[in-house]
Order: sequence, then C-alpha cells, then structure tokens
Amino acid sequence: MKRVVEPELLDELSPDDPRARRSRRDLRRVNFFMRNVEIVERRLLKAFPDEPPRQIMELGAGDGTFMLQLARKLSRQWGNVEIVLVDRLKTISLETVRELNQLGWRVEVVCADIFEWLPKCERADCVMANLFLHHFEVDGLALLLRLAAAKSNVFLACEPRRSTLALAGARLLGLIGCNDVTRNDALVSVRAGFRGRELSELWPTANVRRLDETNAGLFGHGFTATSFAAR
Repeated sequence: MKRVVEPELLDELSPDDPRARRSRRDLRRVNFFMRNVEIVERRLLKAFPDEPPRQIMELGAGDGTFMLQLARKLSRQWGNVEIVLVDRLKTISLETVRELNQLGWRVEVVCADIFEWLPKCERADCVMANLFLHHFEVDGLALLLRLAAAKSNVFLACEPRRSTLALAGARLLGLIGCNDVTRNDALVSVRAGFRGRELSELWPTANVRRLDETNAGLFGHGFTATSFAAR
C-alpha cells in the first residue's frame, strides 16, 4: 500500500467548532482502542530504565489529554518531570494543566509552529509524538526528524500502521460513536501511516546509538531513536 498524505478535516476546522471539539474527544477513544498510552509507556520505561527523564517534550500535543493519561500511569514512579506541550493550536485546558501539576509534573504549554519552535528550543531528554508524524510528506517529515534528533537524547513516536487491517478498523469507528470528522480522518491517517523501517530510513545516522521500529499493537507503528547522549 503506497503512502498517501492528505489534509485531515480536524486540521481545517476552528478549534471551537463543535465538530472539532467532538473529534478531539473521539481521539481519546481512538488512543484507548489502539492502546497508544500503554505502547508509549512501555517505550519510555525501556528507554529510561534507571531514572526518569528530566524533560519530556510532546510535539503535536493537541489538547494535552494524551500526556495526562501517560502521567497518571508514570507519576508514581517518575516524579518532578518537566513537560513541554507543543501544538500550533491552543486547545489545552487549564484543568488539564492543573491535573498534571497535581501529579507532580511541571508543565509548559507552547503554541507555535513546530518547524519554528524546534530550532530555538532547549534540548530535552525525551521528545515524543503521538499520531502526529503521519501528517507530513516525506520532505517535511525528514526535516522534522532532523530537528528532533538535534534536540533529543531519546525520540519516540506512536503512529498509525499503514495496513489493510488498520483500514478495516478505521471503518468501524462509527460503531463506538465517533463523528464524521474522526471517521474521515482515521482513514486518511492510516493511508498516511508507516510500515517497515520507513522512519528509521529518514532518521539522521550521526550520533545514533539504537533505532527500534516495530508494529505496535493491532493498528499502530512504534519508533524509538536513542542517541549516544542518552543516560
């Protein structure tokens, strides 16, 4: 199946549009059924077996609820983590930030274009992305990965897998109540997803210690890049 990147409806709607708000809620269900929180949690614990990262930067953080779910799982083991949530739209609620703070994680919210932000930001122990990389054509994706490599000791991503099984799953999202925006974007996301070692082939080879790219669950694709600077 050839990779095809197309615009997603959610990206074209105003953040305050009722269909957009509903679709962001739907994405929490999609993450649940894809088991993305558990997939990212396992990859984080594998990448940082001895002590937690001091900083985690999430690219394309959306409304911040994915990081909140992750923090609920990890906060008992990992305290005082600084997180930076980066997205071009301002959709992270004060309640989400408050809950993250209550778990002992310090939060910075950044509303910026990722290609403008990454060259200027501080280096982080971990940079991560969930259902974000598939939005980019190969040239933009290669640039994004080069920028992320320069700013991270560990980079990890959980993306849609480009497969007939994932397409079949996307076509069933109406059964769990997802709206038209989510149903459309799920199909677009799968067709723009990844398989094999497509991300590894774009990752810069300088200073890379290990690349781990595999299927993740029934519908996901996982990627972790570890540099020699990682603790």
